[in-house]
Amino acid sequence: MDLFIEGIIKAFEMIITGDREIYEITFTTLKVSLTAIMVSTVVGIPLGVLLGLRVFPGKKIVLVFVNIGMGLPPVVAGLYITMLLWRSGPLGHLGLLYTTQAIILAQILVSLPIIIGLTSSAFQQIDSKMLLQIKALGATKFQRLGLLLRETKLAIFAAIMAGLGRVLAEVGRQ
Repeated sequence: MDLFIEGIIKAFEMIITGDREIYEITFTTLKVSLTAIMVSTVVGIPLGVLLGLRVFPGKKIVLVFVNIGMGLPPVVAGLYITMLLWRSGPLGHLGLLYTTQAIILAQILVSLPIIIGLTSSAFQQIDSKMLLQIKALGATKFQRLGLLLRETKLAIFAAIMAGLGRVLAEVGRQ
């Protein structure tokens, strides 16, 4: 127990005194996490909207893969990224293995399915009568999309927060 208490005291000491290494690690963690979640949000929300509102052949199989991705273990994500970035891998010539960019890619891989899946689910829950009413009132596609985004904004925000939670929980584990 003494070791634990000493560790806590030392941690507070390092934070209060402005230990450069602590701040550098914190900044790198925030940079990696926020970059990954921004990319996942920009890519994931439009894909989630598309999956939630459109009917197309193969939609069910795409949703199956999205749902599988939502539970993707971080070790598997790390392995995929490592295989892609290894010298003999398809992206090995980029020299990104063991860099923050590689961690960002792995974080995108674990957060993107969460954002896509939860956004898609939010748009699938929209009442079909509301969709018909919006259409009957003569809204353009952009007006329709704006209304639907406003209607689902809390669910979209929850999707982004869930993705961010997953990213923060997995930073550097790959």
